[in-house]
Amino acid sequence: MIESPLVETFPALEAIDGLVHGFIVRHPDIDVKADRETALRRLEEHHVDQLKELGIDREHLVTGEQVHGNNVVSVDPAGSAESTRFPETDGLATATAGQFLGIFVADCGAVFLADPAKRACAVVHSGKKGTEQGIAPEAIRVMQNKYGSRAEDLVVQLAPCIRPPVYEIDFAAQIVSDCIAAGVPETQVHDCGVCTSSDLGRYYSYRVELGQTGRLFAVVGWA
Repeated sequence: MIESPLVETFPALEAIDGLVHGFIVRHPDIDVKADRETALRRLEEHHVDQLKELGIDREHLVTGEQVHGNNVVSVDPAGSAESTRFPETDGLATATAGQFLGIFVADCGAVFLADPAKRACAVVHSGKKGTEQGIAPEAIRVMQNKYGSRAEDLVVQLAPCIRPPVYEIDFAAQIVSDCIAAGVPETQVHDCGVCTSSDLGRYYSYRVELGQTGRLFAVVGWA
């Protein structure tokens, strides 16, 4: 995992030509001791600034409502979405260059999926409930059905999330297992292994901060 002051990238995804991704981390000077929507408003400028650093225009970004479900929406072509925030959606996929996908997390897992062969990608919000409902395998299924992706071509990356012993369930391990069971080669499923509770100077943790915290932001798309 490559680190910079305010955004992280991952070697397995960096190696894919044309794929743009980032995991925007905690801003040290923004007060986020508030409810989710208030915290996100306070973080908006920070997130937009980091998107610009990645070469991403906010107008080319879509997000989901994130209700801890397993709905994965395909977003094609770029600019066709009636809204930039899809209701009742925890996963987004695209095969359109210039269309970027984002999800917010604060202990839940952000799972990146990329298909270099079909130049498709997805990102999902997979915490305890989403993992139980199989959202990562659902994203694989959507990529197969919409873009002709093959599981054996996919590269999967799990970002920092909460883990045992701080959290009683190892949903990160389940995500990895589920993706392998769905046909992604074990050598192409990557988990950074970082627990969000381990460094509150860099990450937000919903559990440790008792719900009054900000959100990390995972974004992916094709240049």
